[in-house]
Amino acid sequence: MDAKTALKYAEDQKAKFVSVRFTDLIGSWHHLTFPIHELGEGSFENGFGFDASSLRGWASIHESDMLLVPDPVRMWMDPFTEEPTLCLIANAVDPITKEGYGLDPRSVAQRAESYLRFTGIADVANFGPEAEFFVFDSVSFKNDPNSASYSVNSDEAHWMSGRTGTDESHGPNLGYRVRQKEGYVPVSPTDSLVDLRSEMALTLEHVGIPVECHHHEVAPMQCEIDIRFSTMLGTADNLQLFKYVVRNTAYQYGKAATFMPKPLYGDNGSGMHCHQSLWKNEKPLFAGDGYAGLSEMARFYIGGLLKHAAAVVAFAAPTTNSYKRLVPGFEAPVNLAYSARNRSAAIRIPMFSQSPKLKRLEFRPPDPSCNPYLAFSAMLMAGLDGIQNRIDPGQPLDKDIYDLSPEELKDVPSLPGSLDEALSALEADHEFLLRGEVFTPKLIDRWISYKREREIQPLRMRPHPLEFAHYFDI
Repeated sequence: MDAKTALKYAEDQKAKFVSVRFTDLIGSWHHLTFPIHELGEGSFENGFGFDASSLRGWASIHESDMLLVPDPVRMWMDPFTEEPTLCLIANAVDPITKEGYGLDPRSVAQRAESYLRFTGIADVANFGPEAEFFVFDSVSFKNDPNSASYSVNSDEAHWMSGRTGTDESHGPNLGYRVRQKEGYVPVSPTDSLVDLRSEMALTLEHVGIPVECHHHEVAPMQCEIDIRFSTMLGTADNLQLFKYVVRNTAYQYGKAATFMPKPLYGDNGSGMHCHQSLWKNEKPLFAGDGYAGLSEMARFYIGGLLKHAAAVVAFAAPTTNSYKRLVPGFEAPVNLAYSARNRSAAIRIPMFSQSPKLKRLEFRPPDPSCNPYLAFSAMLMAGLDGIQNRIDPGQPLDKDIYDLSPEELKDVPSLPGSLDEALSALEADHEFLLRGEVFTPKLIDRWISYKREREIQPLRMRPHPLEFAHYFDI
């Protein structure tokens, strides 16, 4: 793909506008829209000017001028706009140096892929995420000085089984509900979201994201749509577009989709298991004759991921809400071990096929609230450190971790119990991220300070409704 191809595509599709998309530090998508006549070959070199100081975690006011330079490798027509609109993903570029802006997440991922090739270990890292999400019929929340509340609801939920009469938004009560923790892959009418997911899948295919499967997940209103793996950068781009399609399709159905990992108490949260493998000269490097069919390189990659996992989850499970999912004693993969087939380990080696091309590992702690460019890059850099330093992951753990005795479990390390602990781990362990200037000290410092000042501290200072139940009459 090049500039000429993009312009020809826009002409063939009769595009009237171009939407230039980019990702902020925290992971949200933004865009500027221009009449199509403003897009020319020079746009792919000189970019479009914008104010970077108005975005979370980015430039200071004295360095606000920045460029958005579209990448012609990825384009599609927006399926949700009334007027034909071409969409392009852009990098944020410093207008003075013409280099990728140091706090631009997509530039980090590009540097990570360049570093991978520089090492000579591999030329491609493939990633395949399983991003779960919830779909609600209604959502409300508020945070005032004297009150705080949230409410999410759906007619599919088991707590709606007692409603009486006919509701304008829900119709008659016909009794089919997802029981608590029993929502995994039921058929309709219990699965009330199958048509919505199919519509999402068709739209994803239309914008160039191959879909492999979709199904209902364990909790009420919880869904999963599995998309085809791609290169690390390509998958990060696809995941941003995936979230856009899921949210907007739900919105068109009068519903709200969220990738917040733990919106419900007492039921499963949404994870984003990340399948990953390395390739060189179109040959898979993780297949071998070792444990679970792994190569020595794959074992060392696992060793690096496990060693640096506490720091990696500062990017891969990056919200205070993430750690309401990552709680010891439940199904969440908080224990840092690896295993074939065992879904209670932080790293699982899928055993669905014996094909070398499908040999991969699955890192299970991430959730879909992450910025994929930063999270994938951190995982890759941890794995590469394991290969470069031949980090032994130890013996696999092929037992059910949650059936282990305290004596057996005491030697199994675990993930941080909060975002603050994960950020402390990142402060103490980030040298592996700085190699090849993939991450910069400025980005890591900005990430830590933003998370602590804007997310952790306000939550720490706010009374919680459960505290009133526990302490009001104490």
